[in-house]
Amino acid sequence: MLRVLHLVGSGVDDFFGDLSRLYAADCLQATADPARYEFVIAHVTPEGWRFPAALDRASLAAAPLLSPAAAVARIERLGVDVMVPQMFCRPGMTHYRALFDLLAIPYVGNTPDVMALGADKARARAVVAADGVAVPAGETLRSGGTPTVAPPAVVKPVDTDNSVGVTLVREPGGFEVALEDAFAHGDRALVEEFVPLGREVRCAVVERDGGLVGLPLEEYRMDAVDKPVRLADDKLARTGDGDLRLVAKDARSWIVDPADPVTGPVQQAARAAFTALGCRDYGLFDFRVDPDGRPWFLEAGLYCSYARTSVIVTMAGAAGIALPELFAGAVAGAHGRRGRGPAGPLTPGA
Repeated sequence: MLRVLHLVGSGVDDFFGDLSRLYAADCLQATADPARYEFVIAHVTPEGWRFPAALDRASLAAAPLLSPAAAVARIERLGVDVMVPQMFCRPGMTHYRALFDLLAIPYVGNTPDVMALGADKARARAVVAADGVAVPAGETLRSGGTPTVAPPAVVKPVDTDNSVGVTLVREPGGFEVALEDAFAHGDRALVEEFVPLGREVRCAVVERDGGLVGLPLEEYRMDAVDKPVRLADDKLARTGDGDLRLVAKDARSWIVDPADPVTGPVQQAARAAFTALGCRDYGLFDFRVDPDGRPWFLEAGLYCSYARTSVIVTMAGAAGIALPELFAGAVAGAHGRRGRGPAGPLTPGA
């Protein structure tokens, strides 16, 4: 039996903490297998760490608050075999993973440097473009910079998720407000040429049996007039009691028939992006497909919570890979890296 630590919460704010709990709680329920795993929860907050029995508010409140040093000491005493990262804030995706590298505890998913690369939209697009993946023409601006990309153009912060701060600019006069909004979320803005809407899809790539497997695509409901780009309110919202919910699952997306002609070109581009970014275990990539059927890389999402509502899990299910099987393969792969340090990505062609 493997002792698996689920690293949950956020040391940044409640939004990321709630997002983490939303996914992690479902993962814990959906992947529980007492014959194979003993699950342990480490919950991070700005005030410190807790090791609750579950992720409901009562269990969290009942767990003692520990300092980071005391939490690390407890993790070392636990004898954890594998860590599953469930944190979505920037430190959670980078610094906390690096901590487990230092503790020599293997974990599922990508390394801190790859996570940082994928989270930086400007760097990620430059890296995948260098390996031949098509990206829209674009430029990165700091405050006071003047765009040279002609509208229509999409303006977005370089390092935010869930379409926060994204604006479609149709006329030159719209750049000022769009850039102000982007700079409210970071010190750099990415201005990209607007790719005419054919379709917008996501493609996951997972490592299986020594190769890279492209999963069935997920497509988003879009409209050239009323919904030309996806915005923050298309992805997350809060319920009446204040909990987060996944808006994108409200009939706004669906799995594309694998026989659809768009599947092959997108999967090929996604595998190229996976390799270019140095991913391991899994990667998720957003593409805009123009009216001629050519996919254009938009961004990478290099995390998976293994909740039933997770995009990669949904795609895997469409490919006949059940969540317990997907999770077991990832945990086994991570456990196989024990003693070998933060192993790098799969060698292309292996």
